Amino acid sequence: MATRILLIDDDELLRDAISDLLESEGYDVAVAEDGNQGLEAFEAVRPEVVITDIMMPERDGIETILALSRETPQPLIIAISGGGGHLDSLSYLKMAEQFGADRILEKPFRAKVLLETIESLMNGEQTTSTTD
Repeated sequence: MATRILLIDDDELLRDAISDLLESEGYDVAVAEDGNQGLEAFEAVRPEVVITDIMMPERDGIETILALSRETPQPLIIAISGGGGHLDSLSYLKMAEQFGADRILEKPFRAKVLLETIESLMNGEQTTSTTD
């Protein structure tokens, strides 16, 4: 059975590109465009891995990570961000890590880095951050 991944990002082009990449690698992917939709999709799909942007309208990634951290079983969480022009993205990502993200990736990142990050999470490796 394919690993289920929920991708939450308000950038439609990026969401489509990442979804296509993950599906081409054999993952079962559900998508949402903000944290509110993401939490609804989480309840419907119960993914093993959630990839969430930080800067989004409605419910942002930090709020989403906090809500997901209370779920049982808790999904593995990868936070991604380009910063949204407010602060540097690494500051937001470090905050996401403090609130429960298992891994962080700074946009833009390479497809290979995302796939390796997912694989290392699924294998239980303990490294907590990846920026590239």
